[in-house]
Amino acid sequence: MAAAARERGLDPRIVPLIAAEPPTDPSPLDRAVRRLLAAAPLGRRDSPPGERTSTAGYGWLVVTSATAVRVIAERVSRLPSDLRVAAVGEATAHAARSAGWTIDLVPPDASAAALATALPDSPGTVLFPRSDLAAPTLAEGLRGRGIDVDDVVAYRTVGTGDEPVALDSPPDAVLVTSGSVARQVARRMTPIDARTRIACIGPGTADLARAEGLPVHVVARARSAAALLDAVASELHPHPDQEGQP
Repeated sequence: MAAAARERGLDPRIVPLIAAEPPTDPSPLDRAVRRLLAAAPLGRRDSPPGERTSTAGYGWLVVTSATAVRVIAERVSRLPSDLRVAAVGEATAHAARSAGWTIDLVPPDASAAALATALPDSPGTVLFPRSDLAAPTLAEGLRGRGIDVDDVVAYRTVGTGDEPVALDSPPDAVLVTSGSVARQVARRMTPIDARTRIACIGPGTADLARAEGLPVHVVARARSAAALLDAVASELHPHPDQEGQP
């Protein structure tokens, strides 16, 4: 993301505000991994979705963060051949493909609600490894459709400290990429300088940022790093032909 920011003429400063830690109780994740490895797939990988299931494991694995991908990939060297994988957006899908996974579904709108709607009706349980702070949107949406979900805490999202973040000068923009980041910005970077723009990766994150008391100046049109950086670059360096600009 820093490299992409530089390509847009921005000067990024990386400030780690959150980190991933193992779950307090790892036993549900351990059970899910054992079940995943116990899969006895029926049907071929190229069979229609409704004709494939697993007698012991899972029908689908759904991931909503690169961290969830990493946690599973560290524990499972190779996914069962007939397990289908869905990712919430292209960034998560990229992380999954980098882990050697085949991605079967990425919804057009990168949101948990869109993923819950887009997942096909098919036999088998859905494995959803998530952060302890993840909203219930995806699990509740799938269960509302009658789909069995194994909703497992795979990691805890924690702050990196309590001390205020000290920068040499106020940033022109702060990129807020999740509700967890918004909480830490509010805890450790306020008061926000009047010249600093708060830029959020999507409407959901913007709502969470406002709930934390942060002013929101920029919201990306799509929930992606590229869209967020494009919006920030446009805000900070508007094109002369833009309406309202000299």
